[in-house]
Amino acid sequence: MHPKSRRRALLSKTFLINSGSGGLDVSQEGDFVAIDFRLTAHQRELQLQSRNFARQVLSETAKAEILATPEERFAATKPAYEAMIAAGFLRKCIPVSAGGENTSLVETAIMVEELYAVNASLTLTLMGTVLGLLPLLIGGTKEQRSRLLVPFLKQAGAPLASFCATEPGGSANPASAPPGEGVRTTARLLGDRWTIDGRKSWVSSATGWDRKGADLLSVLCRTDPDVPPERGISVLVVERPTPGIVLERAIDSVGHRAHLLPCFQLEGVSVPRDNVLGSLGGGFALTAACFTGAAALVGIFAVALMRAAFDFALNFARNEKRGGILPVIEHQAVGYALADAKMAIEATRYLCWRACHGVDFQSPGADELAIEAKVYGSETAVRVLTDLMRVVGVESYDHMLPLGRLLQDALALPVFGGGNIGVRRRQLHAILKRPEYDPLMASSEAET
Repeated sequence: MHPKSRRRALLSKTFLINSGSGGLDVSQEGDFVAIDFRLTAHQRELQLQSRNFARQVLSETAKAEILATPEERFAATKPAYEAMIAAGFLRKCIPVSAGGENTSLVETAIMVEELYAVNASLTLTLMGTVLGLLPLLIGGTKEQRSRLLVPFLKQAGAPLASFCATEPGGSANPASAPPGEGVRTTARLLGDRWTIDGRKSWVSSATGWDRKGADLLSVLCRTDPDVPPERGISVLVVERPTPGIVLERAIDSVGHRAHLLPCFQLEGVSVPRDNVLGSLGGGFALTAACFTGAAALVGIFAVALMRAAFDFALNFARNEKRGGILPVIEHQAVGYALADAKMAIEATRYLCWRACHGVDFQSPGADELAIEAKVYGSETAVRVLTDLMRVVGVESYDHMLPLGRLLQDALALPVFGGGNIGVRRRQLHAILKRPEYDPLMASSEAET
């Protein structure tokens, strides 16, 4: 099967839903077709529930970011993460078909915007766990899902999952043929068990709360060195507790200060032969399928940060005179800056919702829309946050105000899930070069 067709097939296993559950409701009466952008009653309830939880629980954990070390900061978020699990937010990200409560990626986007706008670090820990589960949700067998998802469906504890794809030295070209390195983590089959050796980095929560590993690791590794790389890469599941996970260091990141991003080794990690997710050698397509939906959510992260910054800047402009007679919002330049920021927020949000809707329905333009949402949203957020700091002035550079922290978090978005330079070239550029590419495809739901 062609890698693109295989990715489509993998995605459809998880994201096929009823047409009425998305954020864009399309109804038809005779020859008149209306696109309804209103949230459903369920989506509005989810939005308000998420907003209230974020304000009441997640906002109280912001002080964790001032602790001395990355591991201290991460450990301090555990009670709030447990509260997220108890409130069912992880279940709300797992599809109904797998025992969870989620019916669409649009639904996930609505929830994530509310959580991330208040606490990016904790929300990234939650979404890192969702990403860690995606290879299982998309490529796992019924038996694997029923066995491995159990701790993640309970509304108790602090379960973590991680998708171990990125490696030290970069992973922009995982299927690179020799003399390129590609995926350097290896798995050798010895009898009825795989032995995994290699190094991974920038993997959310991978070493867990206690350095012994997350509850579930989806590890991208080379399982057959004798075939072309795109057919010799697989995703293996590592279940806790498994010896051989060694923390090298916890990265002291610029933003997301209370989120754990370890660099670690896998030293002779042993897993059963049946712990392959998807087909043996199908890890390249499975990884691409996982990151399609994730790309659209990066755009939603951007919306959340811009929204939080806009709320602060608008309140500042309404109330501060800066030694003058009138509030600064009365100045034309300030009004223009606020108007531009608000337009950017709304444009990015609806592009992201459209991308999520495309993934949900497996539209022909879903890949293109998801990439565009990620690239446009992430770069727009950095620009808008910088502009809003100019509105507030030099005091925005003080950590007592939120804008500097929000900008620190935003700086990560253009490199999440692959840097935007490479994403443009390897993904969006590749789509545009296809002989069959239709520039109007992304604006239509019609199957081709």
